[in-house]
Amino acid sequence: MKELLVRNGAWTLIGLCSLLLPGEACADDPVVFQARSIRSGAWSDVGVWEQGRLPQAGDRVQVRIGHTVVYDVQSGVALRFVHVAGTLTFSREKSTLLDVGLLKVEPGEATTENGFDCHAPVRDVPEGTPRPALEIGTPAAPIPAGVTATIRLRHHPGMAAESLPAIVCCGGRWDIHGAPLQRTWLKLATPALAGDRMLTLEQPVNDWRVGDRIIITTDQSQGPGPYATFRQKGGRPKPVGTEERFIASVDGPRITLDRPLEKSHQGPGEMRCEAANLSRNVIVESAEPNGVRGHTMYHHGSSGGISYAEFRHLGKEGVLGRYAIHFHLVHDTMRGSGVLGASIWDSHNRWITVHGTDHLLVRDCVGYQSLGHGFFLEDATEQWNLFDRNLAVQAFVTVPLPDQVLPFDPNDGAGFWWANGRNTFTRNIACENDRYGFHFQIAETPDFNPILRLRQPDGSTAFQDVRTIPFLRFEDNESHGEGLFDFRFGDEQPGAVHGDREHPFIVRQLRAWESHYVIRPNVRHFLLEDLRVTKAAYGIYHPDYDHHVYRDVRLENISDEPLNGGHGASAFPNGNFTYDRLTLVNCRLDRHPLVQLTAVGGQPGVTGHFRGLTLSDARSAKGSIGFGGGPRTRRTDNPVAHFFHGMPAANAVTRVVSTRLSEEDGGTVLSVVDGWTGTDARAYKTSDIAFPELLTPIDDLPPATLITRIEPIGDRWKVSGVSHDNGNIQAILVNNQEATVVARHAGVSDWMIMLETPADRRLVASTIDADGNREQMPHERILPVGK
Repeated sequence: MKELLVRNGAWTLIGLCSLLLPGEACADDPVVFQARSIRSGAWSDVGVWEQGRLPQAGDRVQVRIGHTVVYDVQSGVALRFVHVAGTLTFSREKSTLLDVGLLKVEPGEATTENGFDCHAPVRDVPEGTPRPALEIGTPAAPIPAGVTATIRLRHHPGMAAESLPAIVCCGGRWDIHGAPLQRTWLKLATPALAGDRMLTLEQPVNDWRVGDRIIITTDQSQGPGPYATFRQKGGRPKPVGTEERFIASVDGPRITLDRPLEKSHQGPGEMRCEAANLSRNVIVESAEPNGVRGHTMYHHGSSGGISYAEFRHLGKEGVLGRYAIHFHLVHDTMRGSGVLGASIWDSHNRWITVHGTDHLLVRDCVGYQSLGHGFFLEDATEQWNLFDRNLAVQAFVTVPLPDQVLPFDPNDGAGFWWANGRNTFTRNIACENDRYGFHFQIAETPDFNPILRLRQPDGSTAFQDVRTIPFLRFEDNESHGEGLFDFRFGDEQPGAVHGDREHPFIVRQLRAWESHYVIRPNVRHFLLEDLRVTKAAYGIYHPDYDHHVYRDVRLENISDEPLNGGHGASAFPNGNFTYDRLTLVNCRLDRHPLVQLTAVGGQPGVTGHFRGLTLSDARSAKGSIGFGGGPRTRRTDNPVAHFFHGMPAANAVTRVVSTRLSEEDGGTVLSVVDGWTGTDARAYKTSDIAFPELLTPIDDLPPATLITRIEPIGDRWKVSGVSHDNGNIQAILVNNQEATVVARHAGVSDWMIMLETPADRRLVASTIDADGNREQMPHERILPVGK
């Protein structure tokens, strides 16, 4: 039996057959099949099988090379193993159920009963070469509404419980596609109150069905409190606001629930609660959710993809690599594939894990209840992946996994967690996760060196410090009701994670509400544009100031510290920072000033600048501007100069310093400004102080292009895809012809083009951005033969 362990970022094989428990079979032993296909046909046809014998309970079954078998039964017969070496396709005419211990898609006649490793190293398969295929619907022909297809993963006696039951794709094609939904989750159009049975959503959902399971997210924040988790099993959990219901009827945007709501689900203005549909007509589930659970994975060299499928009661608690959905060291071999519109719920080990894999699309998915982080990028090598319009609800705190690649990750419940900035996150929402909505974390430890060999934009590889790679795109994301932070970026070690003046970490269009800590930017060279917050304890918390630029920040109804100056000696600003158009609304504070400053810096000459500061019905007993807050240093060296442009007097610049420093500054007498400076702040007017430009971002990074679908339309081909960039996309070219953009948002463009069949049947897609950067790693595909 082979098993994978991680040591210092390298995956190695070790033999463990000697460690098997009595009665367990060695997973590396060649499988002897009790049922094998002898021709193509229906699974229910005895003539398809050797000796005219249908597969029976406990059998190991093989669909042989060159055979296409249509699975057409809804059977409670529990098969031990199905090896797909040919093609196994599920009926689209009738509902089906397959109960199985291991479903493995792998080329060749020989295989093993290993639920993690492949029988042999998976090699790249030239496109156009026949490969084994498991088809539970296809993108062009999904399992239609009204028909269901269910795979029930069941552990059998003697199986290795650490890795089985499972679906494993080893260089084959696994397609699983249910009936599409226009939207899998939506905002409420109007508040829903306790006692209501009807929801009104922001658009019609006529493809949602009576009996579907839905969740309605919380409009409350519990904060860190005395309890650790929203998980309701065992211990003393926090109260939860998210509720589950079933649909009793659907009428356009209105849904009637099976029973009344117990809690309110409101939200201020555009920041409203969400309703998400968890039900799909294609299902992968564990037979024994309270027993031995299953997992699924794609290996390097595989193909296919997932859309509108339901993955429930999966994931092996505390076991590395056994996740509900797992792309394992796929690298670029599944470029343009991914997960669309899936629901993943009640997972004991993550929702979707992208490990050592680039260029995937994860869009319109709903993750609900996971032990550990939910949407998860595993080892800091993942790049050019796009996470768009996903919903993450209730990722629970647990413990680090044994031998995990990144030892600094506590696995403490983030809706979205990643460690390499060169990925795109747009239009996602996180809610009621134990610690974080979004957590970007990368660090150096005695067990991990962040200088890794990474693919570069020109296709070469080079060693690079991952901590210096800014975000490809982080825009239009929202978080509410989290256990601790909405957004946290970087490392505890000041200055360890940083960009530079031309390549800062950039985040735009963030929304947070019903929050404890909104954002903690522990990165240097940081640009935040358009942050809107309603109802939080802390706004911008413990920033690692050094070339930080904040623009268009609106903080409303903040109860403790809208701007936190930091934690004593651990949070001295080491570089300049600016706030432009900062607005505080309806903030009523007792213990801290509205704008909290830091008296001294980590080095001489640090300045902070504020322009366009607006205080609307905001006041504090400690004054508008001051140096209050948590633990403060007694140091007086390296004073920070804070300049307020156009405030409190228009057309003037006011400098503010701490009373802990000199009563005079350069011979100018400092004074109190009534109603503005706090008890520990003094100010004076100055002039000839320009508002600085700390960052000059440039776009010298090429876009990334994904061909997501190829369809024959008559004698032509419809090619669809997605491109994303840190700037603006100018043109998408497929075989040197410009594609049509059908949707555009936050640097992400969906496109399509109709093409004649090229002589060499090759498609080459690339993107050019508005700054003239041309993609150097185009996406290449070969058109299928015979169409």
